[in-house]
Parts: sequence; structure tokens; C-alpha cells
Amino acid sequence: MKIFFNTVGFIALALGVVGMVLPLLPTTPFLLLAAACFMRGSDRMYHWMTHNPVFGRYLLDYQRHKGVTLRVKILAISLMWGSLLYTMYLLPALWWPIGIIGVGVSLYLIFRLKTIPGAPRNETRHIDENGRG
Repeated sequence: MKIFFNTVGFIALALGVVGMVLPLLPTTPFLLLAAACFMRGSDRMYHWMTHNPVFGRYLLDYQRHKGVTLRVKILAISLMWGSLLYTMYLLPALWWPIGIIGVGVSLYLIFRLKTIPGAPRNETRHIDENGRG
């Protein structure tokens, strides 16, 4: 089973990384899937993901609290709409389906996804080997 979880984990991680630069390909669900798979298949990869300086804190926040900080919501919506508007500019014939997807994801981020308090700017969070901060 570990081979299965690790294979799915690496595929999900690759899709999540590609989703960081390609509009309309989601990043977060793939990274969450990868983390869940590595939690069951590879302690080393799970540790790498949850301690990653780019997305580790966000994964742990989501796993612990089932939500993200207001700063993350604003950043996600800003980057998403920037890439969506650029895509609409490049593909004007597809502006309305792209817009519908953008509105749906925005509403999900704003209304459905829980907003959790963020750590103060000068506070650094220590994360131990079990992913607890």
C-alpha cells in the first residue's frame, strides 16, 4: 500500500506544483492530497511537505483547523483573479466559463472555507517532528 500512496502522492504533488503557474489547475487540493498520501506512505516526504518554506505552514493550518488565514484568502483570490483575467484576455471566447469558475472558487474561499487567526508577524512557529506547532 505504501507504493500506492507514494505514487499518488508524487503525482498529486507534481500537479499541485504545475497548478501554481497554470490558471484553472487547482493547487491546494493536489497539495492536500499529496500530504494525505505521504502521511500514509512516506514519513520523510510528509515531513518535507509540512516543513516546506513555501506551503508547509498552510498545509498544517488547513489540516489542524480546516481553514486558512485571511492573508492566505486574500493572496489566493488576488493571484487567482490575476491569472484568470490574463487568461480571459488571451482567450476572449472563453471569458464566461472562466469567469464562472473564478466566481465559484472565490465564493468557496470567502464563504465556505473557515478563516482562522494568523500568527503575529514577529512570532515564528516551531514545528516538531510530528508536525505539531
